[in-house]
Amino acid sequence: MAKELLKGKKGIIFGALDENSIAWKTALQAHAEGAEIVLTNAPVALRMGKINELAEKIGAKVIPADATSNEDLEKLITESMEILGGKLDFILHSIGMSPNVRKGKDYGDLNHDWMHKTLDISAMSFHRLLQTAEKLDAMKEWGSILALSYIAAQRTFPDYSDMANAKALLESIARSYGYRFAKKSKVRVNTISQSPTMTTAGTGVTGFDVFFDYADKMSPLGNASGESCADYIIMMFSDYTRMVTMQNLMHDGGFSSSGITEEIVEELTKGK
Repeated sequence: MAKELLKGKKGIIFGALDENSIAWKTALQAHAEGAEIVLTNAPVALRMGKINELAEKIGAKVIPADATSNEDLEKLITESMEILGGKLDFILHSIGMSPNVRKGKDYGDLNHDWMHKTLDISAMSFHRLLQTAEKLDAMKEWGSILALSYIAAQRTFPDYSDMANAKALLESIARSYGYRFAKKSKVRVNTISQSPTMTTAGTGVTGFDVFFDYADKMSPLGNASGESCADYIIMMFSDYTRMVTMQNLMHDGGFSSSGITEEIVEELTKGK
């Protein structure tokens, strides 16, 4: 039930590809909570996805932007402030892609040109976004900027490959820029480390269905859904979390703090 937590707030949401996207669910929830939004994604993603359906549903403008282009980001933020009538209260960076993962390259046989692309799209784009927002003085005091991460930044998971390196860099950028933005403009910068989630991007990782089931059994509360992640993002955009910054916030049903669970013990002892 909406409580108007974001009434009067304005922001940009990156990465809403289709109804399975966390960014899509966040845009719907932010709109329900009273926010005005500009939607954006890379031109190729706009052609592949359904973002225009979402835009029509919530009355949002769509601005194409390649997050690895400073010029595109400047245009996006400048036009967004014009459309929304002033500075921004929030931005969600929900972007990640690895050509090596998509093409099934083993971690010991990575294409390093592709790895540069992984880091640029999935992590360096966050620094570009933060730097552009600062230079354009685009954020209101106590604004909130978030990026979506994953526990592979701290632990090793087979087949997540160079995306794990990108997530580690993403979280480091949030800490470093979080300090700078807080001191200069009282803007909060955080990452949310989400459970494995049935998104279009997530299900493209080899063995995802098996790991999804494992993570669910390893999490006392079960895997956090995309909808519950959207709720958490809304809270982080709201005024209730004004003093939270430079954090990697675990949103995983307890997975990150669990050594083993009864469900996993039962699974391992079957047939013995």
